[in-house]
Amino acid sequence: MNDAKYIGLDFHQATITVVVLDSTGHLVTESIIETKTATILQLIHAWSGSLYVTFEEGTCAAWLHDLVQPHVTKVVVCDPRKNALLKAGNKNDRIDARKLADLLRTGLLWPVYHGENGVRTLKELARSYLTLTRDATWVMKGKRLLRRFPVVDGG
Repeated sequence: MNDAKYIGLDFHQATITVVVLDSTGHLVTESIIETKTATILQLIHAWSGSLYVTFEEGTCAAWLHDLVQPHVTKVVVCDPRKNALLKAGNKNDRIDARKLADLLRTGLLWPVYHGENGVRTLKELARSYLTLTRDATWVMKGKRLLRRFPVVDGG
């Protein structure tokens, strides 16, 4: 018997709608949890076997990917524009999470590459360098202005 679980997450800033399907597509459970690190990890650790997780690309997708990736078999961050089945029929968070889990189970998702931690670190370093350079330039300009126009104490 296949012990795989397919977990579809429809996440928002405050809550995540979770749907878990087994390898045959039967609903194992569905719930709504808080979008907090401890709550998400508690959910992941509650299941045994091979865990496959999916959710759509969004503002928190990189954070969520990095959070769950070490604890599951596979994470698929998918492109919401290319999931035509999500657009068909009724829409709500529970239905979307169920469709995501089912599309993951059947291999019909369009993944978006995630896991570029090296590139993300490089981008953060470059952004920090640019910020430091701008700040240093601003300070040096300020010092030049102070030399040209000294502050006179009126006391």
